[in-house]
Amino acid sequence: MKVFIIEDEELAVKKLYKTLLSIDEDIEVIATADSVAAAVEWLENNETPDLMLMDIELLDGQSFEIFHHVEVKCPVIFTTSYDEYALKAFKVNSIDYLLKPVQKDDLAAALEKYKKLYATSAAAPALNMDNLLKELQQKLHPKDYRKRFLVKNGPNLVSVETDEIAYFYSDGRLIFFKTGENKKFVVDYTMDELEDMLDPDRFYRVSRSFFVSVNSVGQIHDYFGNRLILQLKPALDKEVIVSREKVAEFKRWMGK
Repeated sequence: MKVFIIEDEELAVKKLYKTLLSIDEDIEVIATADSVAAAVEWLENNETPDLMLMDIELLDGQSFEIFHHVEVKCPVIFTTSYDEYALKAFKVNSIDYLLKPVQKDDLAAALEKYKKLYATSAAAPALNMDNLLKELQQKLHPKDYRKRFLVKNGPNLVSVETDEIAYFYSDGRLIFFKTGENKKFVVDYTMDELEDMLDPDRFYRVSRSFFVSVNSVGQIHDYFGNRLILQLKPALDKEVIVSREKVAEFKRWMGK
C-alpha cells in the first residue's frame, strides 16, 4: 500500500510513519507534504497513491482547499484535533477521521476499513467530496445563528430570545412569531431571510408559511395526500401542513 502523508508537524509525520509500519510492514510512505501548495504540486506531478493521511490545519490553510485545486482519486483518512463528538458528523463510508494524537488502534481500524472498502474492490466507490467539504466547512466554521430578535411591543422595542420562540408564520404580507407564552410579534424579515438566520436543528420550515420549533409541535396526524397536519403549541387558528415531499425529512428532524 502506497501512502501519501500531508502533515505540517514533523514529529507527527515521524509518529505516523512509525505507527503505519508497526501495523503493516508492507506499507510504503511514498511522500510527505506540509502545506496545501506542496500537496497540490505533488498530486499534479505523481501517480495517485493508494491512500492519503491528511491533517486538516496546514501551514498555508486548511487541507480541504486541496480538493479545489486538484482531483483526488484515492481515499483519505483525515487527522484532526477537533473533539470526538464533532468527528461523528464527518463519518462517511469511504473516509475516516482520527483524533490527534493518533492512536495505533484507531489507525489500524481505519486501515482495515480502507482494505475492506477499496483494496479488495476492482472499482472503489467514488468519493462524494462535495458533501464532505460542505460538512467539514460547516464544522470548522460553524454558523452563528440568530440568538434574539428586536421587535415592537406597542410604542416600545423589546428583545426576544430565539429560544423563547415557538414558531414563525406568514399572514398576508406580514411575518409573525409566537412565543411559548403565546405572545405575538411582527418581524421585519421574509421567510426566506429567516431560513438563513434560524438554527436548522431547532427550527424546521414545514411549508412556505411556517417555521416550527421542536417544542412547538404538539401532535402530528396523517393527512390526505400522504401529508401530515400539525397541532402547534400555543394553538393557532391556521392549518399547518407538511407537504408530501417533506414528510420523511420532517420525521428525521423530529427524531434527532
